[in-house]
Amino acid sequence: MRCVIAILLLATLPVLLSACDKQSAGAGQENAQGAAAPKEEKASNSESGGSFTIDTSHAGEAAPDFTFEGPDGGDVMLADFKGKPLLVNLWATWCGPCVLEMPTLDQLAIDHNGKLQVVVISQDSQGRAKVDPFFKERKFAALQPYIDAENQFGFHYGSGLLPTTVLYDAEGKEVARVLGALDWRGKEATELIAAAL
Repeated sequence: MRCVIAILLLATLPVLLSACDKQSAGAGQENAQGAAAPKEEKASNSESGGSFTIDTSHAGEAAPDFTFEGPDGGDVMLADFKGKPLLVNLWATWCGPCVLEMPTLDQLAIDHNGKLQVVVISQDSQGRAKVDPFFKERKFAALQPYIDAENQFGFHYGSGLLPTTVLYDAEGKEVARVLGALDWRGKEATELIAAAL
């Protein structure tokens, strides 16, 4: 009987790890709760094996005006990035799919330097204590550590899922959301970025 249970657990492990649903953090991390289920335009598996959904039901909505912490510790708002398309990625150090996605976001920022801004906003409630060591260890070439320890963005977007990525056009209007992990070097990502540029 134990053998059967172990086999079942091993068989379901990839599904359980494919996304950090309901932002299920460790102790002290609050969950973001969603209001309504997103309109699904496309649900798929990425080329890297993760699952994601593209949601365009919020297209045209303005970016929220929350203040969050910039890399230098000062206050910043999404409006500060207006003028070029912006990709906002909500992630956390405890979220496995988020961590796997980060190098592709870093490469995206390098490849589209000057045309697309990539802002990764940590939802870790411990803030800099968790995020700074993570960035120091990984030595990203383009990504900078932005922090939203209050989870304002998570509650606003209401996906209840990390990673959540929102793409805005140069005017600060939403183009699409990606719920779950996406390979930002793949075909789906290329099509989304082209729509914003």
